[in-house]
Amino acid sequence: MERHIEHARQLLAVLPEEGLAVDLGSGGGAPALPLACALPGLRWLLIESQLRRADWLRLAVIQLGLGGRVDVIAERAEVVGHSAVRGTGAVVTARSFGPPAVTAECAAPLLGEGGQLWVAEPPDLGAPVTDRWPHNGPPMVGMVVVGRQGSWMGLRRQGPVAEKYPRRPGIPVKRPLF
Repeated sequence: MERHIEHARQLLAVLPEEGLAVDLGSGGGAPALPLACALPGLRWLLIESQLRRADWLRLAVIQLGLGGRVDVIAERAEVVGHSAVRGTGAVVTARSFGPPAVTAECAAPLLGEGGQLWVAEPPDLGAPVTDRWPHNGPPMVGMVVVGRQGSWMGLRRQGPVAEKYPRRPGIPVKRPLF
């Protein structure tokens, strides 16, 4: 667990102090739960499509005393991207969510203009991390690359995201944008 906490701490220097943070595919709660504990000014929305994991996250939120500012939603990110949360996030985090194209397509609609996406890059890729992302970011969803923070890749929403994104559940994986 300590390894996951240290990995999450790499983001402390780049995350906003307030606003809405969204974590895609929250699973066991890393990095969102350690970051929620460390950054009391941020509200968090943890998105986890698997009901058992979402239920576990809800219990963890209660046990950590984060219930007033951390919510868990058991839903696909593609669906949440078309909900009232659309365009409201200051930051989105993603660790082991999916390939870059899927992560960008699901995250971009959740961000407000200027909001940032921080994606944990897998270790031992064999190829430079920059080869996984378009050099200027995925412009089709209004994203530009801002750089690295430790083992995290940062992108910023700059420009509009078409209403069609994210596409319906499963399509981003089947037909990636890049």
